[in-house]
Amino acid sequence: MSRMGLCTVWYLSLLSSLIQVSLAEKDFFTSIGQMTDLLYTEKDLVTSLKDYVQAEESKLEKIKKWADKLDSLSATATQDPEGFLGHPVNAFKLMKRLNTEWAELESLVLKDMTDVFISNLTIQRQYFPTNEDQTGAAKALLRLQDTYQLDTNTISTGNLPGVTYRSTMTAEDCFELGKIAYTEADYYHTELWMAQALKQLDEGEESAVDKVTVLDYLSYAIYQQGEMERALELTNRLLEIDPDHQRANSNVKYFEYQLKKQHQEESEKAMKGQEKREKRAPKTKRKRTNDPLPERNRYEQLCRGEGVKLTPRRQSRLFCRYFDNGRSPRYLLGPVKQEDEWDSPRIVRYHDIISESEIATVKELAKPRLRRATISNPVTGVLETAHYRISKRRATVHDPQTGELTTAQYRVSKSAWLTAYEHPVVAKINQRIEDITGLNMDTAEELQVANYGVGGQYEPHFDFGRKDEPDAFKELGTGNRIATWLFYMSNVTAGGATVFPDVGAAVWPIKGTAVFWYNLFASGEGDYSTRHAACPVLVGNKWVSNKWIHERGQEFRRPCGLTEVE
Repeated sequence: MSRMGLCTVWYLSLLSSLIQVSLAEKDFFTSIGQMTDLLYTEKDLVTSLKDYVQAEESKLEKIKKWADKLDSLSATATQDPEGFLGHPVNAFKLMKRLNTEWAELESLVLKDMTDVFISNLTIQRQYFPTNEDQTGAAKALLRLQDTYQLDTNTISTGNLPGVTYRSTMTAEDCFELGKIAYTEADYYHTELWMAQALKQLDEGEESAVDKVTVLDYLSYAIYQQGEMERALELTNRLLEIDPDHQRANSNVKYFEYQLKKQHQEESEKAMKGQEKREKRAPKTKRKRTNDPLPERNRYEQLCRGEGVKLTPRRQSRLFCRYFDNGRSPRYLLGPVKQEDEWDSPRIVRYHDIISESEIATVKELAKPRLRRATISNPVTGVLETAHYRISKRRATVHDPQTGELTTAQYRVSKSAWLTAYEHPVVAKINQRIEDITGLNMDTAEELQVANYGVGGQYEPHFDFGRKDEPDAFKELGTGNRIATWLFYMSNVTAGGATVFPDVGAAVWPIKGTAVFWYNLFASGEGDYSTRHAACPVLVGNKWVSNKWIHERGQEFRRPCGLTEVE
């Protein structure tokens, strides 16, 4: 097959795969599962690029051979031009070369070998990740840095726990990360990553980004955090490299003026005896205020495996057992393995409860349908897409574009809903949950499958509707969410725990297991201690599926209690 034929086949194959990708939403960064498709897309692009390089090399090789041949011929001919042309064949070939062969060479030189590659690249580009994806992935790194208290050098050198494919960041990567933080007025992270970029440049790393640009951003970020002396020091360093830098010269004058003014004010106060002159303490970073997540610190501690509130005495009351749910026919001869994870609220884990083949089937069914995860609107009760929100660390400022105070990321994942009638495996899983819990699945929500993206998380939330949300789940008509069943369909190398901040509980993903807890007391009142969160995935790929079980149909399976918290 000719090269053009191969390119055509490759082009059609690529186009077909791209059409499939285009059917799904973008927001690639919210699902590792869908991001894997991009690796194959990039691999195909590299193949196309190598084909282009090979075509260019082939063209240049032909031109080089022709030039070498003529160089040798002209060197001989110019030694005795008349004698050379005295041979009639030489005279004929000279006419032929200048009239025909040089024109052919011109056509070869002008031939554009980029057509196929550029057309492929142009078509692919419309399916590439967007600026939102790049920004989302960058914010995910910043979120992981904060949650797991990682320094910039640890991330830059790729020294994350349990990594198989270590990847380092260049100074330019660090600069780009800092610049994204800068565009969101997140000067805390701007400082961290510009400082890391500068460190790597100072160590001699070659980069397209220069020290002047990095110092410009770094000094401004530090100034915005109130550290005028450091900002002046870095700006002076910038001017040592580029004395004519207009903005830096202007900033130096401003910084010097402000510092002089501060010193004068301090002197005047001291002279007036209003207060003693004090040694000015270094300014600390502004910490995040008005955080919409009051349990932020507890949540992040639990994600790191810290602050778990399980005393030895309480631990001694947790057991493992074989469980058949009151001699259920399906589990009488083969009971399941049940483990107590927590006492109050009671959280139990079931081991080896979903097989490898079932996990593969569920993922295969879900992957083409993955969409941004939904949450229940507390006002309307309608399930809505969980759009991520800008997250600031150590400082709450106004968004430079909207003017609104920014808030934290809420849910970063993609999910799909699977019904029992579409595949026997889904029906089998639903029946298994019913047999083990003893609860009716007819009024439960469909099986939700979720795949978490870069730094994927779900911040602290309740699964049930509270009293101030009277319309929660109204459209379903099945009452409140009485219980949650959660399958772990993958191991997670680092991070990704399910944590309960109010009680200090942490449950870690183990592939093939499931955890179960009641969201409501038997009285129907909500159990507020079940407020929980999915911690950011630090390293790995997290797949889960869950079943939200509702009140209707459970009247005789879980009779109502006589007290509010029974």
